[in-house]
Amino acid sequence: MIQDYLNTVDKFIVVGDRVLLKPRDMETRTKSGLVLPVTVKEKEEIQSGYVIKTGPGYPIPSNEMDESWKENVDETRYIGMQAKEGDLAIFLKSSSHEIEFENEKYVIVPHGSILLLIRDEERV
Repeated sequence: MIQDYLNTVDKFIVVGDRVLLKPRDMETRTKSGLVLPVTVKEKEEIQSGYVIKTGPGYPIPSNEMDESWKENVDETRYIGMQAKEGDLAIFLKSSSHEIEFENEKYVIVPHGSILLLIRDEERV
């Protein structure tokens, strides 16, 4: 299932410490059988989704002080992130941005808004 989404978003380039998620469908029924309206899902402060793509991480400024006559090589370095493709992420909805691409909904979340990652050990 996740592989289908990974193939459709190859055009996306996620920047910085952002993570692209495919929102997970919430249960629309309670254990007792009551049907929950859509507004209940919208009021949830914490949501979950599968990591589709991640940015390069947190940028680190260059600490090299070169001579002014040398060629300026802009090699930005990054601190990597914990989130990996296929992880299930629990995140704060208030920090997320919802987008739609080819009739599919996705969420862009800063890495700092992810509270928990659930990783399938078989993929590691």
